[in-house]
Amino acid sequence: MHPRHTAAPGRHWDGTPTTRRPLRSLRVAADSPSRLLRTAQPGPCRTCGNRTDWYTSPHGRPIGLHPHEMPAAAVPAAYRWHVASGVAYPSHDGSAWCRIPHTLLCPADEAPEQLTPPLGELRRRLALRTRRLLDTGAFTPTTEAEPSSPAAACRPARPIVQILYGRYLAACPIDAIQCVAQTRRRQRCTNPVLDPADPSGTWTLMPTTACHGQLALPARDMAVYDLTHLPYDTQIRWRTQRCTTHAAVPAAADLALTDWEPFDPLLHHAHIHHRLPDSARRTGRTNSRTCPTRPPRGQA
Repeated sequence: MHPRHTAAPGRHWDGTPTTRRPLRSLRVAADSPSRLLRTAQPGPCRTCGNRTDWYTSPHGRPIGLHPHEMPAAAVPAAYRWHVASGVAYPSHDGSAWCRIPHTLLCPADEAPEQLTPPLGELRRRLALRTRRLLDTGAFTPTTEAEPSSPAAACRPARPIVQILYGRYLAACPIDAIQCVAQTRRRQRCTNPVLDPADPSGTWTLMPTTACHGQLALPARDMAVYDLTHLPYDTQIRWRTQRCTTHAAVPAAADLALTDWEPFDPLLHHAHIHHRLPDSARRTGRTNSRTCPTRPPRGQA
């Protein structure tokens, strides 16, 4: 005979509860400067494989921070960060703890000279974990592939986009930009931001101008995906990186950071292309006011 098992009240014979607790919905506060859900932002570093928490900086650039806090006394003042309402600020808030950027500890980067002993020990532990990930095949560093042909180089992998008269650098091609909103199934929306039924931008050649009081760059045009001729609501939809469906649902939270990075011609000179994409030249969707015209034969 099999022994008889008596289950506790409210539990099955194996000890599991008979009823599941209702899942609590994550919500974004109305006064929060960021609509990003923090639980969805941890991710591995592309170069070392260690965990990184991604935040938005006050300048709109994404910043990866080490997931754990560190004693402020063990971190140089120049590398102390703090997080408030989902936004990371490069300063100390006066507490005994602080956050540090992952680039300070990333084993794939060179270690700064002013690294304190506690940070040096943490960096060595991350390097050992990276070695284990590489040895087991659980992680493969990702590098940007160089274009193998002029045709591939003409299709920018990280295009420059002009929205509301501001220029941004995208993280992927225009047709691959994905909506960042949360669906009802609490997953990231799989729809692209580019909607064939909605007015789209125009590839054009614009001057490569400098910014922030820097010296002027050589007067040569660069390919830009211009959206400034579209309605204001459409440009806001692109800036917030939402599809046409979630653009009408402002209460939906974001599950990922937007891929936009403020464009700086000196920092992002490797992503400047001086020719229009092949698709724009084939379809003729270019701006004739800025595209250079070819002189007739016989005329230099």
